[in-house]
Amino acid sequence: MSGRHTLAETERAVSGRLGGLQLDFAAMAAVQNLHRTASAIRNHFEQTVLGEAGLSWTGFVVLWVTWIWDSLETRDAAEEAGISKGTLTGVVKTLESKGLVRRASLPADGRLVLLHITPAGRQLMLRLFPKVNATEVYTVSPLEPADIDHLAGSLHRILTHLESGRTAEAAGAGRRPARTTEAPSATNLRATAAPIPVPAPVTTAIRPSRQAPVADPAIRISRSPAVDDGRRAQR
Repeated sequence: MSGRHTLAETERAVSGRLGGLQLDFAAMAAVQNLHRTASAIRNHFEQTVLGEAGLSWTGFVVLWVTWIWDSLETRDAAEEAGISKGTLTGVVKTLESKGLVRRASLPADGRLVLLHITPAGRQLMLRLFPKVNATEVYTVSPLEPADIDHLAGSLHRILTHLESGRTAEAAGAGRRPARTTEAPSATNLRATAAPIPVPAPVTTAIRPSRQAPVADPAIRISRSPAVDDGRRAQR
């Protein structure tokens, strides 16, 4: 169960409210269950492997993109982490206080700020990411390898579709397109998986009527046997 209502109760309420409308319930089920699962995954990571390292999910994602690019403008870091510049400021202050990143103004334009990962930040990521990946493996352990590859490929196609539309809109409006991190192919995703910023949790999750019942993701994702529970990092 996630929240006050069970998944079955939520599905019945949604069906009763929307039953008379002409909707694509399969698409609705896919997106709503994606939201719900993403929220459960985020909570699980924060309560285990990231909590042990003293990181929130957002802090980890910012540290990740800085580690991958070595340095990048703060506005790019905010875009890639899927957060506002104001939220990034607080996250970066926390990471700076831990000695994991540092900020520096661009020599050519003092208004722009570069975010750099520090040696301590690199060392943390080298120690932490194998544990993160072990938790990723645990998260998808109910699936067969072929299902994992199919899931990774399907999510990558959705992400590419949405990012291409956003880039086109930005170009039409004369805005600078957001830089995107090229995702690995489905065949090697499990070895080099990059975290994707998670949307805010929603409380509705439904299944198409043609599908067999599945367990609530919040129930199926529990403690990792390889990682003891850690405290939730202070945001």
